[in-house]
This record gives sequence, structure tokens and C-alpha cells, in this order.
Amino acid sequence: MIALTKYIALILTLTFSFHAAAETHTIGTGSQSGTYYPLGGMLAKIWTENIPNFDMRAEVTSASVENIVKVASGRELIGISMGNVIEQAYEGTKPFPKKMDVSVLFALYPNLVQFIVPANSDIHNIEDLKGKRVSLGAPGSGTRISALNILRILGIKKSDLDSQALNFSATTRALANGQIDAGVIVGSLGIGTITELSLTREIRILSFTKQQLEQISNVNPAYYPYNAAAGSYNNVGSFTVPAVWNVLVVNKNLNDDLAYQMTKVAFEHIETLRSAIHVTHSTTVDNMDELAGVPLHPGSQKYFDEHKTFK
Repeated sequence: MIALTKYIALILTLTFSFHAAAETHTIGTGSQSGTYYPLGGMLAKIWTENIPNFDMRAEVTSASVENIVKVASGRELIGISMGNVIEQAYEGTKPFPKKMDVSVLFALYPNLVQFIVPANSDIHNIEDLKGKRVSLGAPGSGTRISALNILRILGIKKSDLDSQALNFSATTRALANGQIDAGVIVGSLGIGTITELSLTREIRILSFTKQQLEQISNVNPAYYPYNAAAGSYNNVGSFTVPAVWNVLVVNKNLNDDLAYQMTKVAFEHIETLRSAIHVTHSTTVDNMDELAGVPLHPGSQKYFDEHKTFK
């Protein structure tokens, strides 16, 4: 955790040092092997083509933590983050050194906490990870924060594992080569890195028990149980895991009119987004405020109030 705090401090230092050099808007995404990067690229394209005098590009980052810090300090206009991470930023709890000036533009789609093991592994439950070589995700990533938080809630300390800090592609590569016993990827159901691994290796996704899921939700309500059907990945059976919404994070001081316009344009072109990024079928006006604990930005709240469906 100390190393992650130092990492955040470094981002803040670099952000303020190079803020003046920024010439175009950026959307913070994640690694190129995940869902965040192509999603951010499509959103940037939609906004650039449909908002006058607006230019945006997608930036490869280490995902949630880095995106939040850069948005809060003005280095990025907008970023993609996992809901539990932005909640920690909004509250000012570790790994964040203080409360971050952030709000939610709108919710995107749920992420699943997926612990992957070889099909013939003797690891069948989360408790079986003790003493094993486990990739917990890259430093500064929402995957790493989620993995450590969930393990801690279930009474498993980082020191109980032979832990490694690998990104998505490095995690699946290490699993394929037998260099680790398990790896966690927090991403959408059907995420490419796991899909590709399942086509070349026989794997399983660990299921959480009902008691474990209740423990997690009681401590952190951002998580909820998600039942994935058999066949979601090649030859992988059904599994039940904690899930958390991904959101678009903006600075709470972002211009209200711009926030409204970005929200409006995104939903006016939502079918274009869905045709390219399948997981965004969950991105609806009704789901905009699915993340509890962090308010919508006033600009997107205005759009939500105008267009939400009353049921």
C-alpha cells in the first residue's frame, strides 16, 4: 500500500508539472489489452465529431487510480474508473491521500472480479489461494485495489500469497506459461484477454460462495453478486463473482454545460458505441446513477432528470 501511495504522489507531481503542456482533451482509459482503451477511443471519436470545437484522444494508462488522480488535478478531462475505486477517492480513503474533487458523468457497465486458474489446478476456492503465486493486477489499477480489498474482507492478507503485480496481458501470459498459479482480472464478462486465453488453454474462473459474497457486499455495497452462464468463455463452466459498475469520472468543477453536452451526445450516439463495444448494452439513461455513494455531476444530473424513465 505504501508503494501505491508513492505511485499516486508521483502521478500528482507529474500532473501539476506538465499540465501546461496539455493541448487537447484526453480520456484516461487503461491498457490496450482491456476494454477501457477501445471504449475510451470510441467515446473520444463520438465527442470529437459531434461537439463543436472539441478535440479528444484516448490515453493508455494504468486505469482507475491514475485516471482519477489525473482528472481530479486537471491533467485529463475525463477518465474511466471502477466504482469502488472512485468511492474511495471521493471519501479520501486509502490508497488516496485526500478527498479527490471528482463526480460521476454516468455509469457504463459492470466489471466482474475474475480469479483465473488452470482447469486442472488444485485451487477450487478463494481460500485455496494462500501460499500460491497470484497476480493481483498492475500497480495503480482498479484490479489490484479490488483484489486486495476483497481478499482482505475474506481474511486473506497479501503476505499470505506469493503475489505479483502484472497487467492483464502479462497475467494471462504467465498463466499460460505456468509461471503463476492464479491471476485476477477485473473486467467485463467476455473480456478479450480471458477469451483469448480460454481458446488456447483449459481454465476455470473461481466461484465465490454465498457467504463470501455477503461478506463483501456488507463491507463494500458497491459490489453485488453476478452469475455468469456456462460458455461465457470457451469451455468454462458457470461461476458467481462480485461485480462493480464502471463509471466515467470527471472533475466536480467541470463546466456544467460541457458535462451536459457530453452526456447528451454520448446517449444520442449510443447505438454507435454499442455496435463497437458490446458491453455498453448496459449503458442506459436509467443506469446512469447505478453507483451509490458518488453523485452525478450537475450537468449529467440535469440530462438524467430530463430523460430518465419512470417505472
